[in-house]
Amino acid sequence: VAASPSPLSRAATWLTLAAITVLGASLLLRGIVVGRGPWGNMFEFTVAFATSMVAGYTFLARRYPIRSIGFLPLGVALGLLLYASSLPREISQLVPALQNPPLLTIHVGMAVLSYGIFATPFAAGVAYLVQGQRDRFAWLPSHKVLDEVAYRAVIIGFPIFATMIILGSWWASIAWSRYWGWDPKETAALVTWLTYAVYLHARNQRSWAGRPAALLLVVGFGMVLVTYSGSLWFSGLHAYSGL
Repeated sequence: VAASPSPLSRAATWLTLAAITVLGASLLLRGIVVGRGPWGNMFEFTVAFATSMVAGYTFLARRYPIRSIGFLPLGVALGLLLYASSLPREISQLVPALQNPPLLTIHVGMAVLSYGIFATPFAAGVAYLVQGQRDRFAWLPSHKVLDEVAYRAVIIGFPIFATMIILGSWWASIAWSRYWGWDPKETAALVTWLTYAVYLHARNQRSWAGRPAALLLVVGFGMVLVTYSGSLWFSGLHAYSGL
């Protein structure tokens, strides 16, 4: 039987819900002002990514006893918000290739959503590696719970991510007259998708289940962060957008 939440745990839960409300309201207002999805530059995308991360964890925490690993996705989200505070937040005209409000809203919105969902499997993967199959620590969820929540979350996020890639290819054909060009961000997204595809296969293979699958969750979210930030380090067609 799960222990009753402590006063500190309840306070943290309410603070998290308040954060989701404030962040969600700010994104909604920004979207109304700009007339598109509020993720057209690096500042907007980073805030939306952090919001999705917090919302995804909160959704899963209502269904699974994983509050003790919340510091991982929420900590990453806080780091992203601190980084966003250093970015230019002015509203400016997007370059012609990005002036497609429907595709910008849907394609990048799917990226935001899937990235955020993958943060909780990352936390579960890290906790699984620490916990082990013998459940070393009583304060962590059992390895079975960690495995289950990670798998369920990836099952939700994986098709959203795949659809995002397909829509991105369609948009690339409109903006740049080609579906795929091995742009650094495109390549990173493909590697990320393949990592989670391997995880879904490995998790159901006896020899790969458990620790190897958990390692893939950590690698997968590492690739999510590379995909998010790749245009900052590598030149490419996505660099001008700040995404």
